[in-house]
Amino acid sequence: MPLITTLISLAAVVGFGLFAGWRGARPPDLIRGPRLVPWRFLMIVAAAVALALVVHLVRLVAGAPDA
Repeated sequence: MPLITTLISLAAVVGFGLFAGWRGARPPDLIRGPRLVPWRFLMIVAAAVALALVVHLVRLVAGAPDA
């Protein structure tokens, strides 16, 4: 994956992770019922994907050969 695509993907994943963290931190609304989207789990998945993208970005910038 090229550098520009990696940076755009990283920005999108970090943005989604922040959004999921914000939605997961909101108190439950008993009138509307239970949440149907697991926002905290999605935040953790976004953090894991962001970590993988950062590792890929470091390998691209450092010029490490693909294994």
